[in-house]
Amino acid sequence: MSENKIFEIEPAEFVEYVQKWIDDRLGMDTKVIDVRGRSSLADFIVITSGNNVRQVNAISQNIQDNASKMGIEPKNVEGERESRWILLDYYDVIIHVFSQEEREFYDLERLWQDDMRPSNQK
Repeated sequence: MSENKIFEIEPAEFVEYVQKWIDDRLGMDTKVIDVRGRSSLADFIVITSGNNVRQVNAISQNIQDNASKMGIEPKNVEGERESRWILLDYYDVIIHVFSQEEREFYDLERLWQDDMRPSNQK
């Protein structure tokens, strides 16, 4: 998908920034899933969680604020009202910020388990 990139940054590099912004707000158990060549939706999926809706919202807002400073705006944002599962669609990078309960319930990692790597592995 990166041949259609919207921003002046490669998706893999953007993911590195996203991981830092998640860590800044103490996101938990962050996973990066490389779906290049396996999905037409994105190149990377990032999944993280917070302890409560306040933290979920803080993680999401930190990502959006910092990306915006770089001139990068999401194509779509879903779930901000409830803040239990916020989806940030940055074209080639899809970010899921979950509450612990929602993450366990939906278990998105199961769908991509063969492609996952912890966020601290590059």
